[in-house]
Parts: sequence; structure tokens; C-alpha cells
Amino acid sequence: MSMCPSSYPMPFYPEITQPGPSQFYLLKLFSADRKGLLHDVTHILSELELIIQRVKVSTTPDGRVIDLFFITDGMELLHTKERQEETCSMLIATLGPSISCEILLAEGFQQGFSSLPPTISEELFRLELADSDNCSGSLCAEMKRMQKATINFDNSLSPAHTLLQINCADQKGLLYDILRTMKDCSIKVTYGRFWSDKKGFREVDLFIKQVDGKKIIDPEKQDVLSSRLGSEMLHPLRVMIVNRGPDVELLVANPVELSGKGRPRVFYDATLALKALGICIFSAEIGRQTASERQWEVYRFLLDDSNEFPLANNLVNRNRVVGRVRKTLLGCFN
Repeated sequence: MSMCPSSYPMPFYPEITQPGPSQFYLLKLFSADRKGLLHDVTHILSELELIIQRVKVSTTPDGRVIDLFFITDGMELLHTKERQEETCSMLIATLGPSISCEILLAEGFQQGFSSLPPTISEELFRLELADSDNCSGSLCAEMKRMQKATINFDNSLSPAHTLLQINCADQKGLLYDILRTMKDCSIKVTYGRFWSDKKGFREVDLFIKQVDGKKIIDPEKQDVLSSRLGSEMLHPLRVMIVNRGPDVELLVANPVELSGKGRPRVFYDATLALKALGICIFSAEIGRQTASERQWEVYRFLLDDSNEFPLANNLVNRNRVVGRVRKTLLGCFN
């Protein structure tokens, strides 16, 4: 017998006061380079509840790595000497005594902005996936499975709320994408429940209303919300590989919430996928860019083009990278 219930009720309390902005800190890390190093550091920071807001990774000609992480502390304790020592000690204990690190207050921190070439930006941020997209067979199968989502509105069950019913393929971040879309569309969620079946599909029921307290009765408003939800659930992230001069760059982008927050764990999952493929990251940056009338968080990874895994002129390997990263982000790989 399963120890976990098959359905979960979710009460929502929209009037809860939001916490103030967190203090930013700069973590400087110096180490010898090796495969998977960036993900290993990211994994440790995640375990410590330290959130990466921006990163600058560079490799020196002698094989040393200089990592600059702009972070916030989920526990709000990084201003203390004990918390800083705990962080550095865990990094050294896990990664080896050859590394050194220090944590400083990042005064005047501002989120960086990416500047992609117009042609790349247009392709990365376009609204829909084209049928001609180069993807592996398994990835295309996953995309077709996700397209089977059904979205319905029912105004007969509650005098004060519209019941939004969603049936779709399950994936990592699904509830986040649904609730993010609700917030961005100024829709209040009062109560919800969700459950999944053994075939990998999830059903979500949300009792919702507009900011003015009224139900969503207008068919046009329902169509707009349904279209937005379908797009965000099907295509919540953008992943592609491009040439950056003589080098190869992996781009991962996700919409930024109206509150200014980015999607959780994107950097963690992207570096995990690259580590699994044995690909070294020469440099990495996180920035933001405005496109398609919204702001995006853009992760840029300059990849090492090795003899073991050539990328410069190898479309098959490029598709493997895009497929692996995307499927890891969506929870198809653990």
C-alpha cells in the first residue's frame, strides 16, 4: 500500500505579506578545473539553501577556475561568521583542500543583462516550437505527449469562484508554471487540489477569480487564459546551442515572474545535464533580457569542444545536449 495520498488539497492565502528583499553576497571560489566542478559547487550551495542570483565562471590558461557567485541566503544568516565558515568548510570538505573561497557583502549588486544577436534572440524567444526543430525522437515524443493538455472552465459549481480544470502530462515545475501564469495574469487562486495517475498524467483543479473578485465568465477571457496556460505548460523553457565566434554556446532561458524572481534550479539542472554528458564548461553567465514583451532570465554556457564529444560541426551531439538539458529541466532525468 502506498504511503502517499493520490491527491493533495492546496489552500491558498493570497494576503500573506511578502518578505523584504534579501541581501546579496559574493562567493569567490578558486580551484583546479575538472569535469562537473560547476555542478558540484551548485549542488553544495543548494544543500545549504544558498540561492544563485548571478554567476561568472572563467578558466585561466593554466587550468585554474575562478568562480564568482552572487548569492542570497534562504536562511538569512550569511551575514554571520558562523554561516560563512560553514559554507566554506563544506565546499572544501566536499571538493578537496586544493580550493579556496571567501564570502563578501555584494554592495550595489544589480542583475546583469544579456545582449544576444537579434537573429539568435528571435529564435530563442519565439512563442511556439516549430515542427522543423531539430530534436531527438524521444524528445519530440515527450513534446507531443505534453501537447495533449486539456483546459476547461466550470462556473456551475461555485457561486463565487470559477473552477479551472487542467489535465496534462506531468513534468517538473508544472504547478510552478501554472501558478506563475495565474499570478502574471492577475488571477487569484483560493483553493486547489491535484493528483496524478500511473500513466504520468496530472489533474489539477483550481478555484479562481479575477482581482475584482468576479468569476471568469467571459469566453474571450477564458480563451486568453487557456492559451497562455497551454503555452507556458508546453514550452516553459528555451534551450538551444549556437556558435559564439569559434566557440559553442548553450543558451537556456526562462520567463521572469512579474515579481522579478526567476525560475528555481535552472542552473542546477543545466549543469547536472552537462556533467552527465561529460562536457566541461569553459565559462558561464546569468543575465536578463527583454523580448516578446516580457523579461527573460538567460543562462549562457560556453562549452568545451573536446575530441571525446565534438560540438562545433556535429549536429547529432548538439541535439543530444539540447535534448538532455531540456529533459533534465523537465524532470525526465533525475
